[in-house]
This record gives sequence, C-alpha cells and structure tokens, in this order.
Amino acid sequence: MSAFAEHGQTVETIRRSLAARLKAAGHDAAELDARLLVGAALGLDLTGMVTGAQRILTKDEADRLEGLAQRRLAGEPVARILGIKEFWGLPLHLSAATLVPRPDTETVVERALELLQADGAVGRALRIADLGTGSGAILLALLSELPNAHGFATDISTEALQTARRNAAELGLSQRTTFIACDYASGLAGAFDLIVSNPPYIPSADIAGLDIEVRAHDPRAALDGGADGLDAYRALISQSAGLLVPGGLLVVEVGQGQSADVEALMTASGLSPTGRPRADLGGIPRAVSGRRPPR
Repeated sequence: MSAFAEHGQTVETIRRSLAARLKAAGHDAAELDARLLVGAALGLDLTGMVTGAQRILTKDEADRLEGLAQRRLAGEPVARILGIKEFWGLPLHLSAATLVPRPDTETVVERALELLQADGAVGRALRIADLGTGSGAILLALLSELPNAHGFATDISTEALQTARRNAAELGLSQRTTFIACDYASGLAGAFDLIVSNPPYIPSADIAGLDIEVRAHDPRAALDGGADGLDAYRALISQSAGLLVPGGLLVVEVGQGQSADVEALMTASGLSPTGRPRADLGGIPRAVSGRRPPR
C-alpha cells in the first residue's frame, strides 16, 4: 500500500508530507522536488495545485506519487523522473544516453555569445558545431539566440542524437540543425565559425566518489574523461583546430582545475586564448575559449 493512500490526504497535505520526507532524507530542494513530483503524478501545473489544493487524492494517484517518491528517495534526480529539464529557458527531453543539463554549462553559451557579439557576428549566417551534443542543450540554446545560424550536432550515441533531434523538433529548430553520428568532429567537413562542446572530463578514478545522482544515473561515457580527465580534449581540440574558419572560435566546458591544461592544448593546436575563462556561479573557471588566428 502507498505510504499516502491510507490517509485520504488532500493535494496540499500530501505535498507537505512528501516535502517533509525528502527533507528528512537530506534533500536540499525538498519543497521544490515535492511540488514537481506531485504535479507530475497528478498532471497538475502550479496553478492547478493551488486551485485544487483541498481535493482528496484517489488511491491510484497516491500510489503513483509514492512510486515517484521512492525513486527520488533512492537518489534518482527529479529531471530523470520527469524526463525533462530546462536549460537556457528551453524545455529539453532527456534519455538514458544524455546528461542532465546543468546551469554550469550555460557558461559555454554565455561565453560563445559574448565573443560573437564582440565580433559583430550575431546576425551572420554562422555554421556552428556541437561535439558530443547529448540532449542538444548547448547547440539549441545558441540557435535560439542566433536566428541566422545553422547547427551541426554530433554524438557517438544514436540514442542521444534521437533525443537531441526530438528537442530540436519541439523547439522549432529542426530546419536549422543537422545531426551526425560520429566521435566528436571526426565526421565533420567544411569550415565552422564556432565549435562548442561539453565533453566528459571527470578522471576515471573520481567517478565512484561522485554524488549518486550523477554516478548512478548519468551515462558513464558522458562523464569519464580518462586517467587525467583530458582525453576528450586531446581528441576534439586537434580535430576542431582544422575545421575553424580564420578567426573562428572554440568554446568548451572544463572541470575544476582543468582550465590551464585545456588552454595549453588549444595553444599547442594553434589556437589563441581569448581571455580568462568564464567562471560559473561558484567561481570555478568553466568555459575555456580559443580562436584560430585570422589570416
């Protein structure tokens, strides 16, 4: 029997009860998680929960909510349970082959747009590549801001590409996005104005120590950066350098303490650093960028 079913609780009391359970289990965002899970179980948005606050749940509804609650209490992220996550204000579907997009990754979008703005390139017909696109988060965010750009999304996982394709379709961006199954830039040709990537950068030995929400639910292939966390950068930076137009930009997300090493890899591949890495909200250098020298 559901932990909720025997009480005949209202929408409001069951939300409060779930929030208390989550808080007692150590979940920092217990109130928000409870609201999202109740909404998902009952098919209600925030307005519906307010107007229907005193409605008594049916047993089926209580059982359905309990199933979601148990998944959250076991460490599954709410975004995985709901199957959707907002990034850059865009709702993105997830799958088992994609990372849950995180606010830190928005620094890549911010840095890319900042550099393009400085170049006076925002309105141009840009060619953009997103290497290891996953859900398509970075590329679709950029296309939403750059109306004349066309994007090329690569991923070694066909399941991830299917997810990204679905997101592009639902956001009305399919006509400006091409999907290519390959390892980073290995299947790309031609010249690009901007290449972006959030590659795997966790050192292999550190994965076991990650939070359960990450280590047990994000795909390992999207996390594991090899012994020093830099394997992906060694591959994609050298590939990207030869695909950029003169003056073209490469912007990548990096892990804590990796910015100097990634800048060195860019320099070794002939790219010039474009200033200090952009930091995330925690002050960690997160978005590293380099430019192919103009002719």
